[in-house]
Amino acid sequence: MALVWAIVVAGGSGRRFGQLKQFEQLGDRPVVEWSVAACRPTAAGVVLVVPSGSNFELNHGADVVIEGGATRAESVRNGLTVVPAGTDVIIVHDAARPLASPALFTSVVEAIADGAGGAVPGVEVSDTIKEIREVNGMTEVSATLDRSSLVAVQTPQAFAADLLRRAHAGGSEATDDAALVEALGATVRVVQGDPRNMKITTPADLRTAEQLMEG
Repeated sequence: MALVWAIVVAGGSGRRFGQLKQFEQLGDRPVVEWSVAACRPTAAGVVLVVPSGSNFELNHGADVVIEGGATRAESVRNGLTVVPAGTDVIIVHDAARPLASPALFTSVVEAIADGAGGAVPGVEVSDTIKEIREVNGMTEVSATLDRSSLVAVQTPQAFAADLLRRAHAGGSEATDDAALVEALGATVRVVQGDPRNMKITTPADLRTAEQLMEG
């Protein structure tokens, strides 16, 4: 049976939220504790990556707590240093997605067991998406994209452990780990995401998450 560990990335600065959203209260516990707990049915251990200067006495249910870096990719790399050798699959999950279901974790891990290098949850794009450009200080549309070939990607994302370590070895930056794995030419599979698996980025999002939990 594959050994699975999870890295929960809680190193964000909270610029859009106005404060550290991942430590805000959601129901009876902080947002980050919901996200750590969501990993438990699938992962043998959880690494929590926290902002620099955080109180390390508060582990929020994780097995290991480590300080993050200046960027998301740096934070994941810091987390990788404490994932045990011999781990087969590594899940990377955003602390700001406390409503991720057990089914999502199962789906991405099963995709790795089926031979994919990485796996991400994706949800269909309902809005029309346009590329833009700046011309003489004005914003213009440069292209309208075919949304039938687009998905909005969530976490948890799962990866073959050796592949994820190799993807991060060069110190490259990306908005998610899948992009780094894709750059190696590895297969990243898309599994069905969950619209309820929202990312909390504003105070309004936190209120929506509370309503979803109550529902």
